[in-house]
Amino acid sequence: MARTSRPATSSGKQMLSEQVYAHLRGAIMRGDYTPGDALKPQEIAKEQGVSLAVVREALVRVVGDGLADRLPNRGFAVPAFTDRRWQEIAEARRTVEPLVLRLSVERGDLDWEARVRAAHHRLARTPAFAPGQGEHYSDEWAEAHRVFHRTLLEGCGNPVLLETFDRLWSASELARRWSARRNPGRDHVGEHRRLEEAALARDADTAAQVLVEHLTATAAGLTG
Repeated sequence: MARTSRPATSSGKQMLSEQVYAHLRGAIMRGDYTPGDALKPQEIAKEQGVSLAVVREALVRVVGDGLADRLPNRGFAVPAFTDRRWQEIAEARRTVEPLVLRLSVERGDLDWEARVRAAHHRLARTPAFAPGQGEHYSDEWAEAHRVFHRTLLEGCGNPVLLETFDRLWSASELARRWSARRNPGRDHVGEHRRLEEAALARDADTAAQVLVEHLTATAAGLTG
């Protein structure tokens, strides 16, 4: 049942926008929308009981995450699934992330090492799939996966590079989840273990190479 739209103060509008953003991001990631589906502000506003301004603000953030496109007629839609789009994202990640990982391996301190170990421990012990979530990776695994990859790079000490990672990660996350449909038998556990081992051994060359291979496997799984 649609909720009644309500006026909001500036801070209230920001809170509502955050809630709608979280709702849209979750719905897209769960597959509630299929590739190419329109995201209609009027329908979303009615469903969520908020103003069009709140919905548009949330949609702009979703576009910034790479989880929606803004169309020429000013509409919004879930990205169409094309090999070219995801290969371009994968190419960007393969170019940027190994370089940041090298810096992280060179600059990371003992606290960074401890965080990498903890992040890998959580990832390795979190089930990739959960009952009721079908063929998609579980939300818990997806978050543990993100934290592990980001923690690996945090030793670089450069917030601008980490912001770049965040944007690229969000842009590729939907495609990575879709990849579960094409390559369910992939050895994520072994790939992540090799990443952790190389990083903590301070072997920047091997760590970067393993990361390139890891990202390439994801891209290959998405090739039609």
